Amino acid sequence: MFTLFILLVLLFIILIFVRKQVPASPQAQKAFSVIRVVTIVFAFIALVLSCIVQIGPGQVGVQILFGSVQDNILKSGLNFVNPLVTVEEIDIKTQAYTMSVANMEGQVKGDDAINALTSDGLTIRLDVTVWYRVNESEAPNIIRTIGTNYEEKIVRPAVRTALRDVSVKFNATDIYSVRREDFVADVTKNLEKSFEGRGIILEKVLLRNVELPDKVREAIDEKISAEQRAQQMVFVLQKEKQEAERKKVEATGISEAQKIISNTINPQYLQWKYIETLKDLITSKNNTIVITPYDQKLMPLLNLNQQQK
Repeated sequence: MFTLFILLVLLFIILIFVRKQVPASPQAQKAFSVIRVVTIVFAFIALVLSCIVQIGPGQVGVQILFGSVQDNILKSGLNFVNPLVTVEEIDIKTQAYTMSVANMEGQVKGDDAINALTSDGLTIRLDVTVWYRVNESEAPNIIRTIGTNYEEKIVRPAVRTALRDVSVKFNATDIYSVRREDFVADVTKNLEKSFEGRGIILEKVLLRNVELPDKVREAIDEKISAEQRAQQMVFVLQKEKQEAERKKVEATGISEAQKIISNTINPQYLQWKYIETLKDLITSKNNTIVITPYDQKLMPLLNLNQQQK
């Protein structure tokens, strides 16, 4: 917009020069006056607009005056600036840099997974996403020392180096399964050191996928399946043990009950119970014959129907 202001000023100067060369007729004087007024109005508008800069949400503006980066930062919204400065906008929102084996998924088109060597001499492929953001107060220093292409100059090389430096401290199976979180934690520490002093803040490292050689992956899967089967067997054995304990308790209870019954029942009680049962049988219409033990000195056979008659 300031360029437009300069052009309008030049146009105004040209009009003054041309006016001196053209005969001073009333019509020409009137036309030049109108053009001069319009030029002045547009030049003023262009000058005012060149002093106003709008910064988008989640961004800051860095002012550059004659090649010198200014330290004062422009916040989001409208800002009044020197019309001679140029403004570079820096994104301070959380950004994600992805390196993936999948096509069209990361910043680099095609296979961009990281090939890394582990402590046991295996080459693994890593899919990773890094969340980071620019430190707002360091935006002028980033423009001064790195430029706007900090993602390719700093973030990408640092991530690749951190993954490869840390992977040599772990074996492949640990990264794939049991020590995955430890691996990510070490990568995070490594990246934080790389970003320190660069104006970039690391938020999180996401290890999305670990691709092992086929034979190693099959061996790990088989090992995991065997461990799951072993855990299932332990559960079954515990259940069987609990069932055996239950049956033992039940048998102990039955045995104790039998002991109590055997201690409380005596011959007199049995004789009384026997006589009561005979009474019930004699009075019942469903029985016709009762066989009694001979040692009770009763008749072996009783015709109950005849007695009832």
